[in-house]
Amino acid sequence: MMHRKSINHNLKWSELIKVIKKEVVPALGCTEPISLALAAATAAKTLGLPVEKIQAKVSANLMKNGMGVTVPGTETTGLLIAAAVGAIGGDPEGQLEVLKTLTEKQIADAKCMVKEHRVELSIADVPNILFAQAQVFHGKQWARVTIADTHTNIIKIEKNDLTLFEASTEQDDTVEPIVYSLSDLQMEDIFEFATEVPIEQIDFIHDAANLNISLSAEGMRGTYGLHIGATMNRQIETGLLPDGLLTQLLMRTTAASDARMGGANLPAMTNSGSGNQGITATMPVVVVAEYLKVDRETLIRALILSHMTAIYIHDKLPKLSALCAVTTAAMGAAAGMAWLLKRDIIYVNMAISNMIGDVAGMICDGASNSCAMKVSTSAASAYKAVLMALDETRVSGNEGIVDENVDQSIKNLGQLACQGMTQTDAEILQIMLNKAIQKKLD
Repeated sequence: MMHRKSINHNLKWSELIKVIKKEVVPALGCTEPISLALAAATAAKTLGLPVEKIQAKVSANLMKNGMGVTVPGTETTGLLIAAAVGAIGGDPEGQLEVLKTLTEKQIADAKCMVKEHRVELSIADVPNILFAQAQVFHGKQWARVTIADTHTNIIKIEKNDLTLFEASTEQDDTVEPIVYSLSDLQMEDIFEFATEVPIEQIDFIHDAANLNISLSAEGMRGTYGLHIGATMNRQIETGLLPDGLLTQLLMRTTAASDARMGGANLPAMTNSGSGNQGITATMPVVVVAEYLKVDRETLIRALILSHMTAIYIHDKLPKLSALCAVTTAAMGAAAGMAWLLKRDIIYVNMAISNMIGDVAGMICDGASNSCAMKVSTSAASAYKAVLMALDETRVSGNEGIVDENVDQSIKNLGQLACQGMTQTDAEILQIMLNKAIQKKLD
């Protein structure tokens, strides 16, 4: 029987490291409103004059994911305030940390702009799932910046009817491509990479632990979002929850999401363009690693396995969809936890299969404080899936969309998200828009 080529001969380890460095980056705030803030900040810099008015357009999916989330530092939800603070105080060089240097005056001025209805927002009729455009004005002077396909991918910059920059569609051999294909990758490749690559080449992933641990600690203060993590901590004191590994895992993971969705002024380490996905791929692994008292190298390898698995699975999904991608990030966490507890790919694959049999199909109804609940549910599913795997129990290939082969199960999940949930996504958005219209009427 012909064996597959080693990953060293097809997807080299150095290429996978580039993929992780591209998909695992810090971000301050939910990445969809931050994308619009980045467009507005870049447009304001291009204009070079105080911004008096903003006209913003976003794709339907970005509208869905930006309507209900708190923008960091503002204590205000939605895309209007994101565009305003981006234009008034955003740092375009900060990329996903564009709002890191906001001042109280800039926030106040942005709120005033929104209150005076000087920020307009509409849905753009575009094929791009992820699309954000901000046009800023000072008198008759204007500048417009368009972002598409990924959260920081500026495709066009215009000023007063002149195009200053437009992304080329032609291949430039002198520029490293920003796209990649994981179509030839399989879980055995990821496992080999995570467990054998020289540790000094992947040490950077420890930053994910540092950032998301800090965010979790901030969330435990109990002042953000639905404060689920802090609530669980209080119930430990009442005796309604046991203070065990599962509780700590859920509490600390969820607290980080509480803080992020509640507008904490701290960055999260993302995965595949999402802070909640980055938190979910990181914190369960960190908590289990601390429980086992493993060394730094072991934690790093577990985090690499988790984050790369999450990237691999998410690569089969649309960039934004009706399927909550926190579930796929938790599949990465399940892989990392399974490896920490049992250093064998068999248990890793069983854990992922169990998760696909459990939470596949959880919907994304926009970014909001309730995302922390989905983080909690997915983290719990991941831990349960690992415990089943340790008992050598797995959802079989005869059940639902799960296949005997884990890579085929992942493909089936991607097919469900790409083809089966398109109408679901449209219905979710329509319900949310109807709510927004009714709220205005009331």
